[in-house]
Amino acid sequence: MSTQRPPLPPFTRESAIEKVRLAEDGWNSRDPAKVALAYTEDTRWRNRAEFANGRKQVEEFLTRKWNRELDYRLIKELWAYTDNRIAVRYAYEWHDDSGNWFRSYGNENWEFDADGLMQRRFACINDSPIKESDRLFHWPLGRRPDDHPGLSDLGL
Repeated sequence: MSTQRPPLPPFTRESAIEKVRLAEDGWNSRDPAKVALAYTEDTRWRNRAEFANGRKQVEEFLTRKWNRELDYRLIKELWAYTDNRIAVRYAYEWHDDSGNWFRSYGNENWEFDADGLMQRRFACINDSPIKESDRLFHWPLGRRPDDHPGLSDLGL
C-alpha cells in the first residue's frame, strides 16, 4: 500500500505548478531518503546515461549525486502537463570538490500513479562551466525563497 503524495492526477495547471514546486523543494533538501519517497517502489528512471530501477536505486543515485555536486541549488519550471504527466525544465548550480562551478540545464518528463507518486522519470541534462561570480542562485542551502526569481525571470 502506498502513501498518497498530493497533488494527485489528473493535474490542472495550478496543481501541476504545485507538484513541480514540491519536487524542487524536495531536491533542494538534498536528503536522498526523503526525496526517494516521492517515487513508486518500482519507479523507472533515466538520468543522463544512467538508469535506476526502484526506490532503493534512486536513493543510491541521489546519495552519489549530492556527494559530488556540492552546494546544490535547483530551480524547476513547469513546461507542460496532461492528466498524469508533467514536463519540466530546470537549472541548478553546484561545484565540484576542486571548487569548479557549473550550471546544469535539463528537461524532465514525469509520469505519476493515481497516488501522486512518480513512476517514471526521464531526464536530459547538460553541464555548463561557470565562474563563481556568474552564479545566479544565492539563497541559503535548502528551499528556494518564494521571492527568488524563477528561470524565466532570470532569462534562463
